[in-house]
Amino acid sequence: MEERIVSAHLMMEDQAVEYSLRPRYLSEYIGQTRAKENLQVYIEAAKQRREALDHVLLCGPPGLGKTTLSNIIANELGVNIRTTSGPAIERPGDLAAILTNLQENDVLFIDEIHRLNRSVEEVLYPAMEDYALDILIGKGPSARSVRLDLPPFTLIGATTRSGLLSSPLRDRFGVISRLEYYTEDELTLIVLRAAEILKVDIVGNAAREIGLRARGTPRIANRLLKRVRDFAQVRGDGVITEQLAAEALELMQVDPLGLDHIDHKLLHAIIHHFRGGPVGLDTIAAMVGEESQTIEDVYEPYLLQIGFLQRTPRGRMATASAYRHLGVSLPDHLSSGGEGKE
Repeated sequence: MEERIVSAHLMMEDQAVEYSLRPRYLSEYIGQTRAKENLQVYIEAAKQRREALDHVLLCGPPGLGKTTLSNIIANELGVNIRTTSGPAIERPGDLAAILTNLQENDVLFIDEIHRLNRSVEEVLYPAMEDYALDILIGKGPSARSVRLDLPPFTLIGATTRSGLLSSPLRDRFGVISRLEYYTEDELTLIVLRAAEILKVDIVGNAAREIGLRARGTPRIANRLLKRVRDFAQVRGDGVITEQLAAEALELMQVDPLGLDHIDHKLLHAIIHHFRGGPVGLDTIAAMVGEESQTIEDVYEPYLLQIGFLQRTPRGRMATASAYRHLGVSLPDHLSSGGEGKE
């Protein structure tokens, strides 16, 4: 799959500075107001009772700050955090090694928790519920089960696919927070904060121009800021103005709604080759040279979110909004007010 500047997934280039841009406490965290306020109450209550915080499940698309929020929770509680991911824990013994090394009230963060092996997941149930670990020693008739007591701890699970979580695992989380896409104002503040940390001069509405094209995702906003900073350094005087930001983003093929050349290619294929649809997913995949799973999981969600694409029983259809954005004349069935219908 082609690497895209507007991808919400973590890239190698992000790792160099993303850690330094992450807020460390809830007071520094921008956006997700409802989730943040609720977590503030739960954390304060746990601290007053000197207990471990209830297990927390963070759901939402990539790049919205699930890992950042888990580190903030640990900082607010004043405890250590151990970080791992679902695919990294291959055997029950791996999980047992991690759990037995936790201190009282520590945080264990498991990213992509929906990808946990089923045998590992079953070991996790008593650990979450009773703070105990059941280990089978030996094989055959001589095998016996030993229960190890664990210190109270908080499990924070992050998932981009909450529908893939099993019901027994989901039911064991006391706090479930869904992270939403960020607003234009919130992304503007995030860009301004990142510019201050990176010591980048940014003036006027330049931060808003970058935030507008970030697809509601802080990770993309920070990545665009770093790329625009390079243009300001080489083609300007080091200061990011609104005009320079707009020109740089256009050169990077990121339009005012955050669509890149692949989004345009997909929409043009549906509009020009199939008269706006409906057209099957496999046919679109063949036209744009991508796998159908990639289109469904990576390219479509944002186009659906902004109302440029519709999923129908007969296939995908481009909406009137997509035609207008691309500057293409509306076909009769859309211009007559029957958007989404044949």
